[in-house]
Amino acid sequence: MTNLIEIIGWAAALLILASYLLVSTGRLSGTSARFQWMNVAGAAGFIVNSGWHGALPSAVLNIAWLAIGLVTLLRLWRARAAA
Repeated sequence: MTNLIEIIGWAAALLILASYLLVSTGRLSGTSARFQWMNVAGAAGFIVNSGWHGALPSAVLNIAWLAIGLVTLLRLWRARAAA
């Protein structure tokens, strides 16, 4: 189980790093659904990894990170539905 949790944590780190790189290089928009989904998935992975290791500050930070991404995705969905 520990190996699976570590894989989840590393995958989460790579997702968030890749999303930041793509936005920083102009290949993705910070308001794109793809960017938000990458961050939501990365935050979810960090929540699992941080929770497993008892790193509560990191887990709480990533719960907020995940919530921000989900709210942004909801706003994007509503804007598309209204158009």
